[in-house]
Amino acid sequence: MSKRVAFLFLIIVLLGLTGGCWSRKELSETAIILGAGIDREPDGKVRLTLQIARPAAFGATEGGGGGGGGGAMVGTVWVVSGTGETVFDAQRNLSLQVSRRLYWSHNIILIFGEDASRQGVREVINFFSRSPQPRETMWVGVAKGKAEELLTSHSAMEKSSAQSLGFLERMKAGLFVEYKDFIRDLACPGTNPVAPRLELLYRGRHEGPVMELGPGYHKEAVLTGAAVFKDDRLVGWLDESETRGLLWLRNLIKKGAVTVPSLNEPEKKITMEIIRSKTKVDPYYDGEKASFEVQIRVDGMLIEQQSKEVFTDPEVMAALKKSLAADVERKARSALEKARDDYAVDVFGFGEAFHRKYKKEWPALKEYWDEEFARSDVDIAVEVRIRQSGMQAGRLSIRRGAER
Repeated sequence: MSKRVAFLFLIIVLLGLTGGCWSRKELSETAIILGAGIDREPDGKVRLTLQIARPAAFGATEGGGGGGGGGAMVGTVWVVSGTGETVFDAQRNLSLQVSRRLYWSHNIILIFGEDASRQGVREVINFFSRSPQPRETMWVGVAKGKAEELLTSHSAMEKSSAQSLGFLERMKAGLFVEYKDFIRDLACPGTNPVAPRLELLYRGRHEGPVMELGPGYHKEAVLTGAAVFKDDRLVGWLDESETRGLLWLRNLIKKGAVTVPSLNEPEKKITMEIIRSKTKVDPYYDGEKASFEVQIRVDGMLIEQQSKEVFTDPEVMAALKKSLAADVERKARSALEKARDDYAVDVFGFGEAFHRKYKKEWPALKEYWDEEFARSDVDIAVEVRIRQSGMQAGRLSIRRGAER
């Protein structure tokens, strides 16, 4: 009898452990968020804009193409906005408009509007740090204008503007910032956050009806530089050239090109493709003033030459390296001067380098590090090494030798 009771008890326990489907989330009941935007209303309320995938447009019946700018783009996503006292409050108010459960785990990008960024983003990002669904690997950007406008635009190449921005970020041709890195820089006293600047600009042409600028033109969401923060507030912008300098100083250049005027024909250009680069920052402190020595080493190969220099000549090659190094230094220094002299913020992580070396001095400086950084001296040295000079230079050299 005791065995039967024990067996019955075991069955009851096992049945209790089987959860069944009480917490299931059916795909047909889910609204998949591709992009999210945060703006501020005149009364201070949060305006949350979501770009939601329309299931039929992303299904197998639509084909596997990238969308394009014609009729296939119509209705691929649904953009909806709601307001509230907080982000979560705005999301709850959106439940009156969205017939499905909002699902954040596939969100590609979080965009802050310009006004919201200038008022401070610390309050609105708290939701994304606490909620279990949004991923820390989503991209972060700042709109030149309203985030809602970017999310209501479409892409000529992808099925949504959020996907297009995500692919631009993954290419790493410009500044790219993941959410986890943004909140890390926000919490760290040795640096300030930066994020890509996003704008709607007329780009490219495609077949279609006549639009504002003529046949086939439309506005596309593109990267146009960087947004500079002081703590959690937007204080200004860097243009594309200055953003390139920011990437050099933050050791984030992975690929790209450097173009300089020809040595003998300034109207013509020479381009070097970057193979690899390394930036090293050495801080120094004499008890009164901080200073930094920045060493940038660039390895590349000549990829294009419009002029007729012969780079097998050591003097010509040395002059070219010097010209390329000067261009890198110019961009790095322009970013440094803009951030240090105009905005008085350290967005390069120099404070973190200082902290690692001067641990005892750091507690007395960290509370006003931006002011200390603004009066610091920074020396930038660039070394360029060309691994390959290309085939044309060698052929020209052989040809000229034969002529002699």
